[in-house]
Amino acid sequence: MNLFDLSGEVAAVFGGTGVLGGAMADALAAHGAKIAVIGRSEDRGRYAVERIEAAGGTAVFVPADAMSKDSIRAARDTILNKWGAVTVLVNGAGGNKPEATVMPGGDFTKLPLEGWSAVFDLNLVGGTLLPCQVFGETMVAAGRGSIINVASMSAILPLSRVVAYSASKAAVLNLTQWLAREWATKGVRVNAISPGFFPAEQNRRMLLRDDGTYTERGQSIVGHTPMGRFGEAPELGGAIVWLASPKASGFVTGQNIVVDGGFSSVTI
Repeated sequence: MNLFDLSGEVAAVFGGTGVLGGAMADALAAHGAKIAVIGRSEDRGRYAVERIEAAGGTAVFVPADAMSKDSIRAARDTILNKWGAVTVLVNGAGGNKPEATVMPGGDFTKLPLEGWSAVFDLNLVGGTLLPCQVFGETMVAAGRGSIINVASMSAILPLSRVVAYSASKAAVLNLTQWLAREWATKGVRVNAISPGFFPAEQNRRMLLRDDGTYTERGQSIVGHTPMGRFGEAPELGGAIVWLASPKASGFVTGQNIVVDGGFSSVTI
């Protein structure tokens, strides 16, 4: 038996237009899943689909606004009509905002509520809650499914500066465990993956200079990472495929899989 054969699985990947979400979509497609890349940018979505198809996979771009439940329902129904019900949901959308960040020398007491709320909406509400509600509804009805929420290293270790982001991702982990308990007997597994430091769109300038050398913060992070480097996006693929496979991880739910080069094992 091939534990990692995803033939017959239909995966909806929110954030599949980005670097990390795209790598997750690529890995699922390479193991046989049909991929619905969900996002707002049609150009980036088409590019992701072309990349997957060029590698021999099957994919389609489905536009959706993660902050709109009606938009997510429309995306779900589009996929249902094309391929059948989604069996794997990857919630990889999210991010941070400058106004929700406390820089060195900054004052946490002056952090605007609007910025805090915007980051929670981005990561917890649109990034996790609403897709889980919409796609979870059909998974529970079918008695089958795997939901994979993308959390963060900062959900485990509250990192400096990104206070709202850290708190919102910690909430994602809590929601993951709550849903895992609620749906464990309904055939739906709910897990999370927490990437360590992977240079991508939102954090590249924080970690790397234009010439590719480490910034001061990037050097500090690498110095606290036992493997001595940042992660590369394809290195998230194994964890995603494992969690998606009902044969490989059928008794796994409520877990947070950390892919961080050992960062969280070091006392800072």
